[in-house]
Amino acid sequence: MTTAPWRDPALPAAARVDDLLARMTLEEKAAQLYGVWVGATTDGDGVAPLQHQMSDDDHDWDELITRGLGQLTRPFGTAPVDPAAGARALATTQRRIVAAGRFGVPALAHEECLAGFTAWRATAYPVPLAWGAAFDPDLVEEMARHIGRDLRSVGVHQGLAPVLDVVRDPRWGRVEETIGEDPYLVGTVGAAYVRGLESAGIVATLKHFAGYASSAGARNLAPVRAGVREFADVTLPPFEMALREGGARSVMAAYTETDGVPASADPALLTGLLREEWGFTGTVVADYFGVGFLQTLHRVAGTSAGAAHLALAAGIDVELPTVKCYGTPLLEAVRAGEVPEALIEQSARRVLRQKCELGLLDADWTPDPPAGPGRPVDLDSPANRAVARRLAEESVVLLDNPDGLLPLAPDTRIAVVGPRAADALAMLGCYSFPSHVLPGHPDVPAGIDIPTVLDALRAELPDAKVTFAEGCDTADPDPSGFAEAVARTAEADVCVAVLGDRAGLFGRGTSGEGCDASDLRLPGVQGALLDALVATGVPVVLVLLTGRPYALGRWHGRLGAVVQAFFPGEEGGPAVAGVLSGRVTPSGRLPVSVPRLPGGQPWTYLQPPLGLAGEVSNLDPTPLYPFGHGRSYTTFRWEDPAARDAEIDTDGTYDISVTVRNTGDRAGAEVVQLYLHDPVASVTRPDVRLIGYRRLELAPDEARRVTFRFHADLSAFTDRRGRRVVEPGALELRLAASSTDVRHTARLTLRGPERVVGAERVLRCAAEVS
Repeated sequence: MTTAPWRDPALPAAARVDDLLARMTLEEKAAQLYGVWVGATTDGDGVAPLQHQMSDDDHDWDELITRGLGQLTRPFGTAPVDPAAGARALATTQRRIVAAGRFGVPALAHEECLAGFTAWRATAYPVPLAWGAAFDPDLVEEMARHIGRDLRSVGVHQGLAPVLDVVRDPRWGRVEETIGEDPYLVGTVGAAYVRGLESAGIVATLKHFAGYASSAGARNLAPVRAGVREFADVTLPPFEMALREGGARSVMAAYTETDGVPASADPALLTGLLREEWGFTGTVVADYFGVGFLQTLHRVAGTSAGAAHLALAAGIDVELPTVKCYGTPLLEAVRAGEVPEALIEQSARRVLRQKCELGLLDADWTPDPPAGPGRPVDLDSPANRAVARRLAEESVVLLDNPDGLLPLAPDTRIAVVGPRAADALAMLGCYSFPSHVLPGHPDVPAGIDIPTVLDALRAELPDAKVTFAEGCDTADPDPSGFAEAVARTAEADVCVAVLGDRAGLFGRGTSGEGCDASDLRLPGVQGALLDALVATGVPVVLVLLTGRPYALGRWHGRLGAVVQAFFPGEEGGPAVAGVLSGRVTPSGRLPVSVPRLPGGQPWTYLQPPLGLAGEVSNLDPTPLYPFGHGRSYTTFRWEDPAARDAEIDTDGTYDISVTVRNTGDRAGAEVVQLYLHDPVASVTRPDVRLIGYRRLELAPDEARRVTFRFHADLSAFTDRRGRRVVEPGALELRLAASSTDVRHTARLTLRGPERVVGAERVLRCAAEVS
């Protein structure tokens, strides 16, 4: 029997797709442009915005799949399902889709994987804000490879991660999902995640493109009022880096509007910039219900067909999570001559090309997962947990330890107090399965082992006398538990107060999607509890398990030590306990500034001169702990800097280096950071911004030298005409231990003509270690 050209893997993908499209009807092409979400709840406790209003589960499945199907939405992430059983069910579903259509093209299955595969019994890794705190892209890439392999092992093709939004307001609920407040950190760590996921054969999806984190007032889905330069120089660079250096094959459009134009209806963003300027050839998918929101929330379309037309014309290829606008309304509009059929063919070509690259058009394709049918599936393997532990340990930040209270003595009396100490969910962000889905299934166990800080500390210090009192709820205003907490503290040598957030969705937590904060006070009455504990006179170690930074100036100088962990995952309890005991030398660095006061937001460290403290305002925005800050149990000396003053061309390079020696008596890690200061420019610039970093693991008395190769392109910014330029003039390169702790400075002069740079420019500051 002759094989159709589109089935022939020896032919180029483009030729195969052209052949298949020529055989398809309009309905079959359109069917490739939407997903179906089987089993999605329509009650008020969904996992997507307005899910109860936007879900439509009255489709005739058997009839629908006769035309084919573009995507299957969250077959593992919608309800608890045993991984092996889920893999078998997905394979069965794919066989039905293949058998029902004329061409037998399977659907592409996608899942969330923000902090691990969002599935029952799958490893819950630290959240992205913790990845940023680790300053370790290589370890993040390794984690992503594990996540990708798990996804592929059960038949999933696409992962909806990473989030590359740059924090602009720490009150925003989704700060926990971001990597931090600096675009270079977000871009380098995000690109590493993409490389790991893509290396396992999973299509990585960059989100949310673009501007979502700049929502006004830190409100989820609020309008974005970012200026042209902020958008170009802060919001966009992480996406460009993850595409160029990571190789991501999909992008998700943001829910938000910028200056009145919704991202999902913006051809300048999704086509002009993304495809024509950056050369992106993959697929653009809608955020869940994002196409329909053009009609219902943004009101830029009067009908579902109008919303479909706007989204397709802008460049959204796939409507997720389920068919609504791209189904019957779109088909009727095409037949009526209101929407060009060429738009459907254009997006169908992109979708089918991606399926071709994944092997879904090959004649020998099988729906059985790579491990084979009937094989056991372990989504929380010892190898996974080992990576989760390493990343959790590297991400814990020691903010303060003024008198050396930490590490704790092994035989001391410890009062553990606080609402996050004995709750396993205190470790997890809102997209980890136990926090994301299981609240709707209260009788189903977590499916993975999640030691609490209390249990881990007891295991870590078996000779210590450890007592516990909850003190208060995370968010409830009831202070009735204070008395017991104070009593336990008064009996102890030291109090470990474990406070922070409860992750949730749409107001069902203190951090997470739709859980925005009015200010940066600790949630509920936790601040008052901490006051009561400090008033006992017993030294207090504050441990924060949060999804955002909180204002700590009220207690500055009154605490024995402060430890910050950003939802550190299923191994976070042992990681935090290891830092408290001294088994782990803390090495995390802040990916976001910690404010002194709870108001005065939004503020991040990327401020031009007028954004810094000054005599013209009584409000001082200077953070209590700056971006990049973190202490250790060992000490480091920065030696022999090569940071001479020099002149280079506006397309030249310059090497700056320093030797770091561990002068303490225990192994530890120092994070050498490189910042750029531009004294005079044609538009105002951030006082400092990160352009390079390197994490150095050092044994006692070990020294290593790090050399950064600065390229003049790294000084580029968007000028008054909207061009990205490298201007001649003075610069400073600052080797630093944080954005404010500068150790050595090199003064450069860029000489020669102003250069306009584009997609070919250098994005990364290479760092070599010897």
